[in-house]
Amino acid sequence: MSARSAAAVAVLAVAMVLAPFRPAAAEPNPATPGDFRGYGFDQCLAPTQRAMDVWLNHSPFLAVGIYISGNSRACRSQPNLTPRWIGTQLRKGWRLLPITLGPQASCSDRFPRYHDDPVIVGRPGRHDNYPAARRQGRAEAEKAVAAAGALGIVPRSTLWYDLEAFDHTDRHCRESALAFLSAWTNKLHDLRYVSGVYSSAGSGIKILDDVRVQRPGAYTLPDRIWIARWDGVANTSTSYIRDDGWRPGGRVKQYLGGHDETWGGVTINIDRNYLDLGRGSFAPPEEHCGGVNLDFRRFPALREPSGGHAPPANKVRALQCLLQERGHYDGKLTGTYGPATIAAVQEWQERRGFPVSTTWSPANWVAAFAQGRDYAQKIGSAGLHVRRVQRALNAADPTLQRVVNGIFRRTTAQDVRAYQRRVGLRATGIVNERTWEKLRGGRG
Repeated sequence: MSARSAAAVAVLAVAMVLAPFRPAAAEPNPATPGDFRGYGFDQCLAPTQRAMDVWLNHSPFLAVGIYISGNSRACRSQPNLTPRWIGTQLRKGWRLLPITLGPQASCSDRFPRYHDDPVIVGRPGRHDNYPAARRQGRAEAEKAVAAAGALGIVPRSTLWYDLEAFDHTDRHCRESALAFLSAWTNKLHDLRYVSGVYSSAGSGIKILDDVRVQRPGAYTLPDRIWIARWDGVANTSTSYIRDDGWRPGGRVKQYLGGHDETWGGVTINIDRNYLDLGRGSFAPPEEHCGGVNLDFRRFPALREPSGGHAPPANKVRALQCLLQERGHYDGKLTGTYGPATIAAVQEWQERRGFPVSTTWSPANWVAAFAQGRDYAQKIGSAGLHVRRVQRALNAADPTLQRVVNGIFRRTTAQDVRAYQRRVGLRATGIVNERTWEKLRGGRG
């Protein structure tokens, strides 16, 4: 994407934050999961919307695995999984990991699970290229893309094939599984989707890594891997494969197996995951008012010029831009704190329920930056909503003076917890609805 295109996207995104609410269908779904570094969970049955909303506001997770296709999946019936559900999660900031669990390895002792879920055909064929397994892999990719498209999961999204554990020392079982996954990846590429494979570190992931190193070119490898290794360590490493494979930006690790977790009073049985995909959590550049900077470390009060004092022009220009974006100021961005700017300040203060004054206070900065939609922000979040948080926190605490980069890392979570403690909220490090409410009220 060109710099001009990126800037145009950023301007549009800012406008959408301040625009009245529109149904999710009015906005195209983004490719998922995209660039992301943070925590996720997966569960057999896609949770209800209420559960997703509660966990968005209270849990550490921002990514969720969902089973969209495959005859061998345990939860064939997915009553919550609809295009509306998909669009709603993406709009609110969730990253989705769509999973297919179809034919499994021919030597698996757990499959077939039902009467109509064939396993991968282990016959090698005349040239040892496992043609039947390849046909199955292409067919599963086509089914997965059809299911994804029907749900509104768009091209360039990653679709994951779930290949459960098997005996990788069985040659025909191993090679047919590799042929199947190679065909899965090739067909997904033809259909403009990104290929992912989930498997146990000691079987499916190991054979993919061995082929990568020992037989390069023998099979087409997936773009991304999802490692099942329940070692309790929230990273993407495992001793079963080499450190350089699918790095940077191509790994997920399921580091805890099935267990109950309760957040916000809602309990779900989940696996825990850590994701490091693409560029990690990435915030594209923003442009405001033709290039006005809003990203300062400090946001002091702005007062009428008097004596030898005049408010700093760069901060006044930022205020004029902020008020312009919120529909209160239509003058030139002069950097001068004059009558037109003061009139816009007072109009904003009156409409937002603040004391009307000729002074633009730190509390006004906090509230103005927080104005807009209150989607939860947490570790892994990135973009304009995180910038809103970071600017508001800098305005609320003049000693903070953080760099505003639009990426919600541990430092931002630490700053959010400190803010929550100051304003009497539970210190979760998640900018949830109650935290947005305090920020919009100008609390510091």
